[in-house]
Amino acid sequence: MNNDSNQSIVKCAYKSSEEFAKHLRIKALDMAYKAKSSHMGGLLSEADIIAVLYHDILKYNSADPTDDSRDRFILSKGHCCAVLYSALADCGFFPVNELDHFGENGSIFPCHVSHKVPGVELSSGSLGHGCAVAAGIALNGKIRNKYYHVYTLMGDGECNEGSVWEMIMFAGHHKLDNLTIIIDANKMQAMGNTKDIIELEPFSEKLRDFKWMSLDVDGHNHDELKKAFKESNDGMPKAIIAHTIKGKGISFMENELWWHYQVPYGDYYLNGKKELEGVAL
Repeated sequence: MNNDSNQSIVKCAYKSSEEFAKHLRIKALDMAYKAKSSHMGGLLSEADIIAVLYHDILKYNSADPTDDSRDRFILSKGHCCAVLYSALADCGFFPVNELDHFGENGSIFPCHVSHKVPGVELSSGSLGHGCAVAAGIALNGKIRNKYYHVYTLMGDGECNEGSVWEMIMFAGHHKLDNLTIIIDANKMQAMGNTKDIIELEPFSEKLRDFKWMSLDVDGHNHDELKKAFKESNDGMPKAIIAHTIKGKGISFMENELWWHYQVPYGDYYLNGKKELEGVAL
């Protein structure tokens, strides 16, 4: 296998990660509308992170999704899968028109992420599990002297789970410098604001106490995200706390808890799509 074998064979068609993120938001809204599914707030807050990962950071082989030299990406916040499915389609893992079956009975595209979808490493959605599996995969890479990197995207509300902190202790202890977690810190979770349910701050300071490199970035600033992903982590696991806005890109969804569960129907869908497309209302 040559040195380029772990590079993507089919790149997404978008010239910039910003353009890619805009597309991912629109496609996620379309998918949620058709499937009558929810979690729009988290889908919109994570779109920039996933766009940067698949446009600029991850090494993958869409012609061979199980290529052993690939980087591994796990969506630990598995309820926000529409953006990931759309990114994988655009990167050549399967035909884009297959996304028309999102949320249908019998489809391989359920509303929580499924490993049956080409390019998906793990079925997830039981919060706190995906990140723990990611740490195990990273340790396995160390043991086998493999050079892949493992990335996992989590929600800040997910960090209430005890299994997350077991993973944080485990990864710090084993110096898993081939592991990066990204926290979609949109400051909201299912039942309220994260600070009112279980306060996480000072989050970065806590992570550093557990032997992690921790960086705080604007989760909608692509240059900041790219710099954080590429920054050396000096033999430690890396945490990128990406401060985001729940519902980013649609004004009436931004920072509105209702859009954790609400389905985008009727004028919500039509007006939301116009905002994302930049059409004057």
